[in-house]
Amino acid sequence: MDMIISAVLGEAITRSISLVISKSFKQRVPDVEDSLQRILLRAQVIIDEATGRHITNQAMLQQLGMLRDAMYQGNYILDASRYQSHDEDGKDSIVSHSLSLCIVNYLRGTSYSNRNTEILEQLQYALDNLSSMIVDVKELVGFLKSYPTLYRQPYSMHLLLSNCMFGRQMEEHLVISFLLNTQPHSSEELEVLPIVGPYEVGKSTLVYHVCKDERVCDHFSKVLLLRGQDFINYGLATLSKGCAVQHENHVLYSNKDKRLLLVVELDGDVNEDAWSKLFSSCKQHVPTGSKIIVTSRSDKIIKFGTTPPLHLNYLSREAFWYFFKTLTFGSMDPKTQPRFAHVAMEIGRMLSVCFIRANFMASLLRNNFDIHFWCKVLTYLRWVIHKNVSKYGGHPFDLINQNRPVHLRRMARPSEEVVLHSRFQCSSSEQVPKISIQDVLYGNVKPHGKFEFLSWRSQIPPYYSYVTSCEIREQKTTATKRKRSTKENLNHRL
Repeated sequence: MDMIISAVLGEAITRSISLVISKSFKQRVPDVEDSLQRILLRAQVIIDEATGRHITNQAMLQQLGMLRDAMYQGNYILDASRYQSHDEDGKDSIVSHSLSLCIVNYLRGTSYSNRNTEILEQLQYALDNLSSMIVDVKELVGFLKSYPTLYRQPYSMHLLLSNCMFGRQMEEHLVISFLLNTQPHSSEELEVLPIVGPYEVGKSTLVYHVCKDERVCDHFSKVLLLRGQDFINYGLATLSKGCAVQHENHVLYSNKDKRLLLVVELDGDVNEDAWSKLFSSCKQHVPTGSKIIVTSRSDKIIKFGTTPPLHLNYLSREAFWYFFKTLTFGSMDPKTQPRFAHVAMEIGRMLSVCFIRANFMASLLRNNFDIHFWCKVLTYLRWVIHKNVSKYGGHPFDLINQNRPVHLRRMARPSEEVVLHSRFQCSSSEQVPKISIQDVLYGNVKPHGKFEFLSWRSQIPPYYSYVTSCEIREQKTTATKRKRSTKENLNHRL
């Protein structure tokens, strides 16, 4: 009897403690969220001020990069805490853990009480981390005034992000530093900087923005661009004829100092003999101080470098969410539309941190600001990912990057299947199809056979367009299959 009474009392005490903790939690989370919101604003002020200045100190740039990453992480945790209760269907937003998709959700897969505890821990960690970062950069803030300001148009944030290179400030400064700094051995050796990164990570965009920087334009007489294996058939005497001239400084070119910057963009591996000939010819003929930048998806170009390579990686999920949210909501505050923000966060997790997909999807959602449409897009993305992973062994975005077929379904006509075959990049001077991806997926356009459509046109230099080849097929419905099967069985019996 005593054991029963002890067990009952123990259970009562446990429930009482849980109730007290639960009430305490409800009081504490909003307080931590408010504190985190305030510290995020302080971090944003520092970063905005630093972004508007010509900073050359590498340690300051690295510290600012760490502060920026902490700000993105804090913003992501805060939004996940605010919007996680607005699930449109109350179910797990991840298609399936067994699909091995590269989507991580801080707040899934645990019980309600454990999830609440995890939310609080994540919020507190983000707050503590960002607060310590703010203290660490106190001296840095004082030094910022000593650096000259950049000329900037008064864009609102969503216009700024859609018209500038996002998340590459540190890399941009590193490349500019390489180009402008003269090493002691530069008179004897032609310096080469390899830039390596996966497909559509922004290598060409980074180099283009660097080449348009006024300091770089003033430093080099010409900026020449070679793509693919173009240089194999060129000697240095005819090299400039085969290059696209990105920039020409007529004042500097009229002087004796005619430094050249050669940018070589490779699709993959390069013929080493061809590279050796080009490099040897450049060493003999280019003026002192000339430099080479070579970009590729292959790590094999690292051996061509005379300086440590620059590795470009995709954005972190926190930075990507900041970018995607800002483009999607524009000048609207997401806090006023929590359910929309939740759906947008779920959609953002499925886009595999790609700039092209972020821009296209943000435009689509912004132009169709209806919660039913947004939920329909979310359901559609889940279906597409599930089908391609389960039937074709890969995430659809990975498949298209590998030039493997991707199977979609038209939202306007679910009975029609869209098969994407390949995607390629076009320069701003090339003609592109008039049919857009919206026409294919959500419109009534139905070309016959294989055709091409415009996936996306970049709004920032070098203004590349991305074109996809595809075909539309009629799906075989279950009823058709059943009717055909019945007919075959009847013929077999006869």
